[in-house]
Amino acid sequence: EVVVTTPYNLLRLLEHNSGLLCRLCHLVLDETEVLFSDTAEQVFTILGLYKKATAQAQGNAPHQIIAVGTQWNKHITPLIKEFMNDPHIVITVIEEAAIFGNVQQVVQPCMNSSRTAELLKILDFTQRNLQKVLVFTDSVTDVEMIHKELKSNSVVSLKKHKESKCNAECVLERWRKMHSSGTPAVLVLTDDCLQSLGITDATCVIHFSLPAPGVFGQRLRSLSDNFCTGIKDSAGDQEHAKAKSVILLTESSSCLAPGILRYLKRAEAEIPQELHDLTARVLDSEEDEKFSRPLCASLKTFGICRNRTECPDRHQINLSIDTAQSIADEMIETPERVTILPLLIVHATNYFGRIVKKQKDQYTVLAKEMNDYFKLPGHRISVNTVEKSVFYGLCEGAICHRVQVVETPAKDEENVYKVTIKYIDEGRTSQVNSDQLLHLPAKFQSLPPQAVEIVVCRVKPIDNEVEWNPKVTDHINHKIKGKLHHAKVLHTLGKTVWVDPMVGVTSLPTMKMWINEYNIRSEILSTGLGTNNPEHVGEIQKLCRQIPVLDHAESLENFTKEETAGPEEVSGAQDTSIQDNSATSCNSSMFLDVFFLDDAVQTKEAADSTVHQQKGCHPQIKWFQDNVTVTLKVQILRAADSKCEFSREKVAFSAYSEGKLYQADLELYQSVIAEKCTCVIKDTEAVILLIKEKKGPWCKLLKSKNVHVSLDFEHWEESEDERHFTVG
Repeated sequence: EVVVTTPYNLLRLLEHNSGLLCRLCHLVLDETEVLFSDTAEQVFTILGLYKKATAQAQGNAPHQIIAVGTQWNKHITPLIKEFMNDPHIVITVIEEAAIFGNVQQVVQPCMNSSRTAELLKILDFTQRNLQKVLVFTDSVTDVEMIHKELKSNSVVSLKKHKESKCNAECVLERWRKMHSSGTPAVLVLTDDCLQSLGITDATCVIHFSLPAPGVFGQRLRSLSDNFCTGIKDSAGDQEHAKAKSVILLTESSSCLAPGILRYLKRAEAEIPQELHDLTARVLDSEEDEKFSRPLCASLKTFGICRNRTECPDRHQINLSIDTAQSIADEMIETPERVTILPLLIVHATNYFGRIVKKQKDQYTVLAKEMNDYFKLPGHRISVNTVEKSVFYGLCEGAICHRVQVVETPAKDEENVYKVTIKYIDEGRTSQVNSDQLLHLPAKFQSLPPQAVEIVVCRVKPIDNEVEWNPKVTDHINHKIKGKLHHAKVLHTLGKTVWVDPMVGVTSLPTMKMWINEYNIRSEILSTGLGTNNPEHVGEIQKLCRQIPVLDHAESLENFTKEETAGPEEVSGAQDTSIQDNSATSCNSSMFLDVFFLDDAVQTKEAADSTVHQQKGCHPQIKWFQDNVTVTLKVQILRAADSKCEFSREKVAFSAYSEGKLYQADLELYQSVIAEKCTCVIKDTEAVILLIKEKKGPWCKLLKSKNVHVSLDFEHWEESEDERHFTVG
């Protein structure tokens, strides 16, 4: 039996099955550099539990910890010392062996012109200790120059390069005789001579010129006889190291600075400020080289990129790209409430779609005109030559789309060929045959592309993951695609809009009302696979702080002021806004459930969601009523170990489903007869029947809003008395 999991998931599993570790024979830690970098606390918690479990285990079953990785890590030392009995350590990469072997790593910043002077200072120190010193350089010219300079400063040295007359055996014999006779042994050489010499007992290596990738380890191998074999307790042990590696860092070494810095950090060596500064300049330069790349998707979606050095995309604003196409002002007339139609779901919090105007939506008018136009066969004129970036028409059944060609074949070898197109009003891309593209009259091209990118803020995957679990994305895709939503705009950049909250709504035309069914962020949190991301909005604002992103920035500035105001002020401002809308348009719809919360309320909601996530997931609940009873349908699949407790003004439900705990504590708006209430568990839901203490309709179910509770419209009959219901 094999269990493959992550540290977070294993800890959750152990909460419900603490005896699992007692039966565990082999605990394998794969990719230790990643585990200890991202989840060190969780890994050591598991190791502690495993150590305790094995101590209590009965029988002679083997218990073994296996750790595998590509880089030595400071956390491996306590792993070996505290949790492994009689450990066997195998290191196949010499750079990592040097860290384990406690080789003292030193970086000496200097100018390129003063390298020789720095070298003499280092050798002056090493001569007192009669060390065996190797000075590595990458050219014959440098070897000759260094050898001559050392000789002129009364430092006895040997030299070896591919043009030397003396063979390797002769040089090696003379070098060792120098040391045995009490003379400091200094050998200046090029990298291509190292293998023939086969030196492994050097005590000091000086990198006069930095090595090419892969050569650094070969140089360190010459120190291998002086590697320490014990586990060091701290970085301070480097002072007593037998072997030493000195890097002369110059301005010409800048391209290798980031790699050197990472290596020294892992070796817990002292790092000069000059190396930090040089690395920062290199990383800035590398970032500048990405300036024409797209803006990093992770930065937009979560406010952070976990590995900027490896990420191929840009992490700074490029005005020519990011603001080349901006959302028209009229599309966001009121940032505090816009109507969004998501059409392409990239993942759980990133979509493409349209912002729909409340009154007369221009795209709706355009789409109808296009459909009517292309109904006539004579208007369907195929294009002879397909050009990149040009707008065309495309008919799919009875629906006509505006598309833009983004990629064509290198050569038009055939009359009909595949082209890549983008649906400019939806955001998706596809491949079609070239003969499917139709000439698009200019009158249909005047309206700018309507597709916008939508990012839901303040939520991210659990367990420090960088991608959403496909289950969450599938759930959100099924729930929101092609349906109208209301949202509050927090920020825009070009054709990207960040929103929070974004709420699914249902229209009741006869009552001129919109009812909020769900909050997307809360929907994600309720799956147990998402967690709060409070820094998201701040990081986006920091990214765009110096950029005049919006023409309607004044509106957003005022809106930001609302966010920083007290709860009463915000509530008052929102009420006024709603009243004003009602006053100016007698045909405007009412909202049964106001969801645009101030920061204080949203913070409380986030805290409540976190508590729910720690205790258990909150199930989705739909409710309906008659004059005598209230029925709650708890959406939970194959519930097990269910409990439902009733009191006069409260219902507490809990159950397990597919290994997850679901809990709902509901404070009722009015009283019920607790002893007559019942709960029946079915295959796909739990049905709770509440008996009202006083007959008659309830204007709402709960005392306070709960985003997981909504009306069940399949069982709701409209009546005059029920027009003031709220969802929660």
